[in-house]
Amino acid sequence: MGQIKVTFPDGAVKEFAAGVTTKEIAESISISLAKKAVAGKYNGKLVAYQAGLTEDGALEIITKDSDEGLVVLWNTASKVLAAALKQLYPEMHFGQGQETEHGFYFDTDNQAGQVAETDFEKIEAKMKELVKANLEIETVSYSKEEALKLVAGDPYQTELVEEQAQEGQVIGKKLGDFVDFSNVVTLEKTGAVKVFKILSVAGAYWKGASSNPMLQRVYGTAFLKQKDLDAELVRQQEARERDHRVIGNKLDLFFVDPKVGAGLPYWMPNGATIRRVIERYIIDKEVAWGFQHVYTPVLANLDLYKQSGHWDHYREDMFPPMDMGDGEMLELRPMNCPSHIQVFNHHKRSYRELPLRIAELGMMHRYEKSGALTGLSRVREMTLNDGHDFIEPDHIEDEIKTLIQLMTEVYHDFDITDYRFRLSYRDPENTEKYFDDDEMWEKSQSKLKAAMDDMGLEYFEAEGEAAFYGPKIDVQTRTALGGEETLSTIQLDFLLPERFDLSYIGADGQEHRPVMVHRGIVSTMERFTAYLTEIYKGAFPTWLAPKQVEIIPVKNELHFDYAKQLQSKLAAHHIRVSIDDRNEKMGYKIRQAQVNKVPYTLVVGDNEKAEGTVTVRKYGEEQTQAMSQADFMAMLSRDIESYSRKEN
Repeated sequence: MGQIKVTFPDGAVKEFAAGVTTKEIAESISISLAKKAVAGKYNGKLVAYQAGLTEDGALEIITKDSDEGLVVLWNTASKVLAAALKQLYPEMHFGQGQETEHGFYFDTDNQAGQVAETDFEKIEAKMKELVKANLEIETVSYSKEEALKLVAGDPYQTELVEEQAQEGQVIGKKLGDFVDFSNVVTLEKTGAVKVFKILSVAGAYWKGASSNPMLQRVYGTAFLKQKDLDAELVRQQEARERDHRVIGNKLDLFFVDPKVGAGLPYWMPNGATIRRVIERYIIDKEVAWGFQHVYTPVLANLDLYKQSGHWDHYREDMFPPMDMGDGEMLELRPMNCPSHIQVFNHHKRSYRELPLRIAELGMMHRYEKSGALTGLSRVREMTLNDGHDFIEPDHIEDEIKTLIQLMTEVYHDFDITDYRFRLSYRDPENTEKYFDDDEMWEKSQSKLKAAMDDMGLEYFEAEGEAAFYGPKIDVQTRTALGGEETLSTIQLDFLLPERFDLSYIGADGQEHRPVMVHRGIVSTMERFTAYLTEIYKGAFPTWLAPKQVEIIPVKNELHFDYAKQLQSKLAAHHIRVSIDDRNEKMGYKIRQAQVNKVPYTLVVGDNEKAEGTVTVRKYGEEQTQAMSQADFMAMLSRDIESYSRKEN
């Protein structure tokens, strides 16, 4: 069969007979490596441990204790889950199963009814039987006709067979009597899946499309050691407690009504208050830094987005155009940059006006699939804290530094400390996604890098993460659950000024082309509110809290008037305050204020009324403190004015 050359991570190159497996290569290196290895990564693609390698390539041997080894374990566990479900529910139909960020799932359609949480124990027991049997997980090949007979009656597996058939053959995974045609890399035997747990069930559209049937997704996780599973269960409990959707429901922040449409949140008064405080804060901050805020339409002529390139590059994420019947096609905007370009172009600009910083809390719309929508963090209608700077080419580095300084000041006020910078470059091989101009890309990427280096900031570089029109600095922020997401971005753009023929009059009296900088400091109002809700676990700092003070009269008939006086004084200082005058016991009302995570609870009774004082209890604390109204107001004012920073 000939020889192939295999390159290892250390750069060493060895020759092997074509058809050699990762297992055989691992055994040729060391017995201990062979015992730990579970798969290979060949030319960047995960391959089965016993799959033959037939061409030259780079090999990384995947061990069971690595992140990708865990992926292989989860893929295997998903197959064991499906086989167990098939034995328990013979009429069940199967979609696809695969790994997730923290485990695995399998999509199912049980003709006899849904899988309930009360069924988890028997499902796990059946999985344990299959694990104990240590069945071989075979990679099998069937003719298309054989495969279709095998899955007859199951519309989802039938569809997979039709899609995956190549030259009349279909590859599947077989363990015992069960065959699945969603082919992934797995371990060799079921016995390797020893520590696992079924976690939950949820609805999921077949292939993520709302036009397809709704299936039931059964989630689970698996690990090599019990202590790792225990740690994951603790993490998931924390995730449930921090889930902004759960907190949003408890604190009445927002809701999504399927009668209105998925991904279209309603902001309730509490959530709207948090959003309004963020909006006022960021507008005031940006104005102080020289940004001019505008309002622009959420609709524009489709030609505008064709000119900008969004129609070519983001068409799948845009809503269908609206035909106005007279040849005009209007589009719900997916981005604000073309709108701000129109603002720049409305007047003839001079170099004396630059940098011209235009900002907006701009509403946008994205055509997201129903299966991808998540609370406030993934929606179809969003309001972006957006801004665009039009600058002279010689001022690029100075403007980038200014924007980074603005961003770090905002992060300080919100007490965001766990983040890192990513320089996002184009993939030079991907000329379909990225505008094909090598000189422009090299120039813009070097400018961003120079600004970061000059400020002495640490960063990592990522190829293929740039916008289609230019490179960017992304701020990767650690979420409350240990994940990472892009919160802020600064993007350099030489392309759109060319496409829209932008110009300004320079000091020499001639026309010059400006450079454009796209920047977003706190993402969308939706995503940022979701992020903060989970970071704070719903206990918002005083300056952000929807209700800052709750006043509880000991007896309404005796102390309500004093409570009302207090409320009026606090409200006059723009404090968000209410009185709990329900006919409930005082202890219950105090506990309820804690459940609602109100920063300050004031109890007023005979002594407080007589002495003009308040008894203060801070959220999360058991002890109370008696103080004068003036002292309380001073403490509260310091808390709010300092943005409730921890050092204060």
